[in-house]
Amino acid sequence: MTNRDQVLTLETELETAGSLDGEPDDAPRAGLRRPSWRAVGVGGGAVLLAGALAAAGMLGWEVHNQRILADAQEQASAAAQQYAVILTGVDAAKLDSNFAAVLDGATGEFKDMYSQSSAGLKQVLIDNKAKATGTVIAAGIKSATPARVEVMLFVDQAVTNALNPEPRLDRNRIIMTMDKVDGRWLAGDVELA
Repeated sequence: MTNRDQVLTLETELETAGSLDGEPDDAPRAGLRRPSWRAVGVGGGAVLLAGALAAAGMLGWEVHNQRILADAQEQASAAAQQYAVILTGVDAAKLDSNFAAVLDGATGEFKDMYSQSSAGLKQVLIDNKAKATGTVIAAGIKSATPARVEVMLFVDQAVTNALNPEPRLDRNRIIMTMDKVDGRWLAGDVELA
């Protein structure tokens, strides 16, 4: 047998025997099958869809939180403006109702401080026939969380008393910290700035 015949014989034996492990060459090989483009596309699409849904969920959550914060700012600012008018308005003839309204819109340390100081202030206001009305000129948010908002207010206060019957205009800048307590926005701190 020539070398050429030996090579042909070996090729024939390999073709009939298949691969070295005894399986024919055209038999499917476990674990080595290539995925089709369709399977790759479906898998990739599923990954992209999951990512898009996660991003949409996170974006939706952020929008929801921003809406809650914007609502808190709007509500607290409105409450602070109403309260500033109550706080800067006084009438010696109606002090009990004035003080009750101020205490009703207050909370925490500010409420405690005001209730203690109002007793001493009451007689001075009566003796001087004091009267004041406040008007909010402008308001803005200094800082905010969903439960606490700092509001800066510019308030003009027209003041009259027994010595000065003509109104004197005081321009006040007030920083009011509004706290959400049982669904109401109440003044927890008031500072003249």
